[in-house]
Amino acid sequence: SRTAKCDVRAVLRDQQPDLVHVHNLFPLISPSVLEACAEAGVPVVMRCPNYRLECPTGVLMRRGKVCTRCSGGKEYWCALTNCRGSIVESAAFAARNTLARMSGLFKDCVNVFVPPSEFVKGRLVAAGFPADRIRVVPNVVPLPSRCTNPADGKYVALAGRLSDEKGIETLLQAARRLPNVPIRIAGEGPLGEILRSVAPSNVTFVGQLTRVALSEFYLNARMCVVPSRWYEAFGLVAAEAMSYGLPVISTNMAGLAEIVDDGTTGFHFMPGDAASLAARIDRLWGDPKLCTTMGMAGRRKVEREYSEQSYYARLMGVYAFALDAKTAPVAAGEIAISA
Repeated sequence: SRTAKCDVRAVLRDQQPDLVHVHNLFPLISPSVLEACAEAGVPVVMRCPNYRLECPTGVLMRRGKVCTRCSGGKEYWCALTNCRGSIVESAAFAARNTLARMSGLFKDCVNVFVPPSEFVKGRLVAAGFPADRIRVVPNVVPLPSRCTNPADGKYVALAGRLSDEKGIETLLQAARRLPNVPIRIAGEGPLGEILRSVAPSNVTFVGQLTRVALSEFYLNARMCVVPSRWYEAFGLVAAEAMSYGLPVISTNMAGLAEIVDDGTTGFHFMPGDAASLAARIDRLWGDPKLCTTMGMAGRRKVEREYSEQSYYARLMGVYAFALDAKTAPVAAGEIAISA
């Protein structure tokens, strides 16, 4: 986008920022703005909240299953397998990523890449991005003012989009094995009607909740289940549930495996393994004391790892690294930032 590049060049000239922090550049801004920053000698920090740099669709998933075919410079698979459900769109996405990769703008013009988890960092390294220019900064998870005692919880909670990648059908299968355990699911999505039609009687769908209602939803639960079967870059739902003091049962993949400590803040299970999930739910449901212990451990981890203060410290460290100020910490207010 020549227009975006010219606009950013003008901003750099007028504001003279110390650095530029970018997020997703597609579809309108385009990687051309990185070239403008490089030409102006302004370092760039790039947040990588998804897999856009190796996957044209950004999710490493196709038709409900994990897919890494495009990784390593094979973006043409996006067009060949029609990942977008439209040949024209799929071809355009493939071409866009191919051109961006071949131009070298990301590797040549970004000083620091910032993924939210070690898993995403590993994907970037595998895709050819330099490990010494990658710094992991987990997402912020605000701490609620109220914390629950999961021993008093009345149901198993799941909050999320009702779609293929979330693995909700695995929870429904587990629920059939535990007819006396009440399960509530919050959220809406394309599979809502289908999931409701096949759910056992102990499962209740409560729909899309407001922020206040979602808080109450967590506060009255005994545990939270996150059965995702795709590569969650971070796993915000799991961390949010932990912030309320809930133990979390999640799949053992990608960012979720880093957030939920198996045996400490909850349990892991293999994606799609309903029997294993049912066994873990049953164990926690029958042991309120363990729920409390794990919930408290989860809350402490959120306080320690995902607070605003932790995020701020890590981000300032990234900015200092980008500015090559490794020997001295950066004080608040010393950096002028252009979004």
